[in-house]
Amino acid sequence: MSEIIKEIEAAELKNEVPEFNVGDTVKVYGKIKEGNRERIQIFEGTVLKKQGGSNRETFTVRKASNGVGVEKTWPLHSPNVEKVEVVRRGKVRRAKLNYLRSRVGKKAKVKEAVK
Repeated sequence: MSEIIKEIEAAELKNEVPEFNVGDTVKVYGKIKEGNRERIQIFEGTVLKKQGGSNRETFTVRKASNGVGVEKTWPLHSPNVEKVEVVRRGKVRRAKLNYLRSRVGKKAKVKEAVK
């Protein structure tokens, strides 16, 4: 990749990036614009996957809302992501947890990592 592109991408990166992995339960504080007002909405769920690199890195979070599975993909270095807070560390043996999509209830849980 060209040096110019690398410099532009480096300028877009956030200084403090939270440390979380696939399987962790996280709270994502996302900025929502409604007309001329701006507020922060919390989206709490399990991280299904992380992908990409540099300023293109994204992560997908899944939660069950009123019995319906909801997934959102967030760009990690986006200005619309205020912060990401880790609630629980998960113990998983895969890089992508696509199998959680077909599971409901207690089966959809991820074991907690013991420190």
